[in-house]
Amino acid sequence: MAARAIVSFGSNLGDREAAVRAAIDALAGFPATRLVARSSLLETEPADVPAEFAGLKFVNAAAVYETSLDPFDFSRRMHAVEDAAGRVRTVRNGPRTIDIDLVDFGGARIDTPELTLPHPRAKERAFVAAPLAELGICVEELP
Repeated sequence: MAARAIVSFGSNLGDREAAVRAAIDALAGFPATRLVARSSLLETEPADVPAEFAGLKFVNAAAVYETSLDPFDFSRRMHAVEDAAGRVRTVRNGPRTIDIDLVDFGGARIDTPELTLPHPRAKERAFVAAPLAELGICVEELP
């Protein structure tokens, strides 16, 4: 049975738009997964970043997928896409070629070291809420 995966994307290094588009398409290439909807690309101010990176604007988007993968497999594959795109995690909330967050997965509630669903900070982030609103999804209505 397919689940609805809601995913948020962001980039503030390099060709930000190309990185977000490529990531959206990469997830659509997962086994037993199809892209249902994608938002437009939105340029946003950085939030919760170290002061030295405050000038690096983000490009953000959201997408909805239907998938038969389980949430852990989907999440692992998302992280592999980040790694393949050159994502380096050296500074918390530092610059990144691509950031992919699983916001919701079929309403699942998961709290493990590997995965937390729904995303614990999605409702606080305008750069997540705005692209989702474009897709008719209100973050306040997510589990």
